[in-house]
Amino acid sequence: MDLEQFSGLIPDYAKDLRLNLGSVLRQAELSERQTWGTALACAMACRNPRLRETIELEASTRLDDTAMQAAKTAAALMGMNNIFYRFRHLTSNQKYAAIPARLRMQGIRTHGADPLDFELWCLGVSAVNGCAACVDSHEKVLREKGFSEEAILAAVRIAAVMHAVAAVV
Repeated sequence: MDLEQFSGLIPDYAKDLRLNLGSVLRQAELSERQTWGTALACAMACRNPRLRETIELEASTRLDDTAMQAAKTAAALMGMNNIFYRFRHLTSNQKYAAIPARLRMQGIRTHGADPLDFELWCLGVSAVNGCAACVDSHEKVLREKGFSEEAILAAVRIAAVMHAVAAVV
């Protein structure tokens, strides 16, 4: 199913989401690779098979195999890390912060895509998953490396719309 057909599945009560879905995928602040990598990683994080399949199909026409796999890696690893680090953030027991994660995360270094794009995709997934520690960490890295607040918010807009669309379709 292409994006236009998928958009037709969004109910009339969520017309704003239908319109936002189209507009967040055309934001000037992000490159096509950044946009579609963020969309793919966030669609995976939203756990809606229809949304994921549609975005993956659309992304495959705009991203090379390395970027496709890296966006999926971002979704997979943040799916794990967001739970782990959100737990650390939510608990008042400070002992957990001193205990090593002991979770394999090699994909963070071996994804093969542009490192800043990967950070952006991790940020989007972390926003979907509501992990304050990971959002803060990825946002800081992006700003330190020269990303503007406008570009960062553009990725978060994609995450927000993907999450909302997944809930209504």
